[in-house]
Amino acid sequence: MLAAMPDSAPSPLSAGGTSSRDGGDACPGTLRLHRADDGALARVRIPGGVLSADRADALLAVAGRFGDGELHLTSRGNVQLRGLDAECGGGPAELLGAAGLLPSAAHERARNMVASPLAGLDGSPSVGGWLSELDSLVCGSAAAAALSGRFLFALDSGRGDVDALGADVTLIAEDGDCLVRVGAADEVFRLPSADGPRAALLAAELFLRAARDSGAWRVKDLPDDVRTALVRAVGATAGPVAHRPRPRTAKAPAPGPVTAPDSSTPATTTTTVTAISVGVPLGRLAPAQWRLLTETARRYGNELRLTPWRGIVIPGPFEPPGSSTRSGRSGQPGRAAEALDALAAAGLITGPDSPWTGVGACIGHPGCAKSLSDVRAEAGAAVGPVGRLPVYWSGCERRCGHPHGEWIDVVVTPEGHRISHVRGEHRDPRTVVRNDPAALASAVSGARA
Repeated sequence: MLAAMPDSAPSPLSAGGTSSRDGGDACPGTLRLHRADDGALARVRIPGGVLSADRADALLAVAGRFGDGELHLTSRGNVQLRGLDAECGGGPAELLGAAGLLPSAAHERARNMVASPLAGLDGSPSVGGWLSELDSLVCGSAAAAALSGRFLFALDSGRGDVDALGADVTLIAEDGDCLVRVGAADEVFRLPSADGPRAALLAAELFLRAARDSGAWRVKDLPDDVRTALVRAVGATAGPVAHRPRPRTAKAPAPGPVTAPDSSTPATTTTTVTAISVGVPLGRLAPAQWRLLTETARRYGNELRLTPWRGIVIPGPFEPPGSSTRSGRSGQPGRAAEALDALAAAGLITGPDSPWTGVGACIGHPGCAKSLSDVRAEAGAAVGPVGRLPVYWSGCERRCGHPHGEWIDVVVTPEGHRISHVRGEHRDPRTVVRNDPAALASAVSGARA
């Protein structure tokens, strides 16, 4: 059995305190806002990206009452509210708390958890039990309140999707067991599935001890010898070790119907439409789009899953067992097709042929003072044929929200737009395009192909 550390475990940070890094952890939340050029910004943690329709309504209400009305999806499946009045005080937090979106004020920035968005929908195991238990354990640990807003848990259904995101602690479902990974280590530790959430909390608390002297925010920030000792300490409390390198490419759910084998008939080859998946251009949702997504969720499964790729999965089921993915038994358009058609008409990505597929960007100018350009407008102007690789536009060298794995990296510099092909830690030679929109669009399209 795994034994949790005592709540009094030392850590490099205390609630509201500082660390060895100047200025402390500046990661925004709902209680501490970030001042941006377009107003204050709140980041609402949504563990696993899982939202009920009622909680989605609450987010929209806060965005409309205190902000610019839009909702912005992040690369961790969270929601950002922008354009907030700096004098809004505790109003947003009060409404979010009433909706159950702020269960612990002390832990609101520590609840960074991504989960495989198709878990339990495409034939892979569900990780919902892990998610609810880990969230409860984190909120119940006084030590865990000291985790920075950057520290990340990942719960992978065995697909390798969120395992590839480089989380600090990852749980992976395999053959009814749980594999635990710390940071990017190639070693994983096997233990019973029921022990997974407690193992993840223990690893996070051990990290806080290990980071005491360095003030590291994340496992990757630790000195090499300290990080190695941390992995060994976690392994000493877990089960057998196995060699399993972390996947290098994180693949988003394909837009469109999500299917799984029809379990109602033994040895069947038919499938059931269990969910629909949509992409959100640049991760930005207007109020009407959010309302349509929420209404769609309420009509079918009453749940939305925000993905780390700035998309949304809506579980169903949408079609009865044995039905086609595009038509019902009567030959009329099926429920999944009808829902996807409505979402496409609202401007969302519902199929792989959308030119917006794989296109992402930071907030850019004028929302961010550090950005050298309006990269969202530039990304829209450069949208062309669907590329083999995703592309991400950044207004400065910080490259906030960039993807993981392999992608085309477009960064605005004083010299022009720098275009690179990134593959993990490797970056190909760079091309710089200066003040020529047509040449920029052509260069990006060529790089993606």
